[in-house]
Amino acid sequence: MDRIIKGIMKYRQCHREGMVKQFKQVKDHPEPKAVFFTCMDSRMIPTRFTETNVGDMFVVRNAGNVIPHSQHFVDELTMCEPAALELGCVVNDIRHIIVCGHSDCKAMNLLYSLQDEEFASKINRRISPLRAWLCAHANSSLDKYRQLKTTGFNQPMIFQAETPMRKFVAYIDPDDKFAVEDKLSQINTLQQLQNIASYGFLKQRLERHDLHIHALWFDIYTGDVYYFSRGNKRFIEINEITEKPLLKEIQKYYS
Repeated sequence: MDRIIKGIMKYRQCHREGMVKQFKQVKDHPEPKAVFFTCMDSRMIPTRFTETNVGDMFVVRNAGNVIPHSQHFVDELTMCEPAALELGCVVNDIRHIIVCGHSDCKAMNLLYSLQDEEFASKINRRISPLRAWLCAHANSSLDKYRQLKTTGFNQPMIFQAETPMRKFVAYIDPDDKFAVEDKLSQINTLQQLQNIASYGFLKQRLERHDLHIHALWFDIYTGDVYYFSRGNKRFIEINEITEKPLLKEIQKYYS
């Protein structure tokens, strides 16, 4: 709390005035452009690495940037994540949903460990809300990881996109740059796009292409940000060379 209080004082001295001006600019007419799902990891600061300001995004954070599939619920109104999707995309008419995973994700590292049957046992799940959360809502990611592992991580994977008929192919870490847990994290990030598309209250907007879903992945050790390119079928680092081709692709797919 000492660090927090001192930080608030620094904010008051250095940033408060400018932020209040931004609050006043968007007070009556906020126009957020994205709902941004990411992990609660303390190393993830999405507004900083996207250089976004007050009013630009709705940010939703949880352990592992997981959006539960609608099949897990009797109805669609029982958890924070679908409520955030409705608030952002239905109530506020936001047209872009972004899911952002990251390297060395502690939730994904734990999910990887849940391949051990004893570690994932019902007894251990009863005493660990985190294990229960991952077993219930991230097991589909782990299943896909297992499938990829049997192929030596070389074969393409298929994910459902905005509609059941609109699928995309993904090669996970084809250059073999990342640890196995990071490969799982990338799979999990893409799996969330499929989970988002399962919600009935988004169906019409997704079918009309009024709503678009994207995947980002952040390497916390290099500071590099990757965008999943459906054209390239892989995560592409966003940099000075790839910026224009990626923007052209996004315009083509999502305009």
